[in-house]
Amino acid sequence: MALMPARVKYRKMQRGSRTGIASRGETVAFGEYGLQSTERCWLDTKQIEAARVAVTRFMKRRGKVWLRVFPDKSITKKPLETRMGKGKAPVVSWIAVIRPANVLIEVDGVTEAVAREAMRLAANKLPMRTKFISRHRLARS
Repeated sequence: MALMPARVKYRKMQRGSRTGIASRGETVAFGEYGLQSTERCWLDTKQIEAARVAVTRFMKRRGKVWLRVFPDKSITKKPLETRMGKGKAPVVSWIAVIRPANVLIEVDGVTEAVAREAMRLAANKLPMRTKFISRHRLARS
């Protein structure tokens, strides 16, 4: 099942702004290690789920995983070969707006080597550059 809000006030949203750097959600808050974005992008539900699956499969049943992003913005798309006009298209997907410095995933209860490898596997599933960060040490790539 794809991640999406249970309900929203307005189904179809405007594209909005992706500029700026994350002012919230930029530090490791729950776990010991995290995966932090260094670029801006729109993260799709399928990409978030693929990263989560990669982390949990590698860690097996050890440790705990937190997803720090949630897709709460709707994306609409017109069918191919459709003329302009006739209103806004139906919702096809949900995305999370990611800015530089957003922490995407956090893990705890595993060694740094395991966490680093799990985050590397997750980063391969994501469409932007990321870096591995730790709660107690300065950010390292």
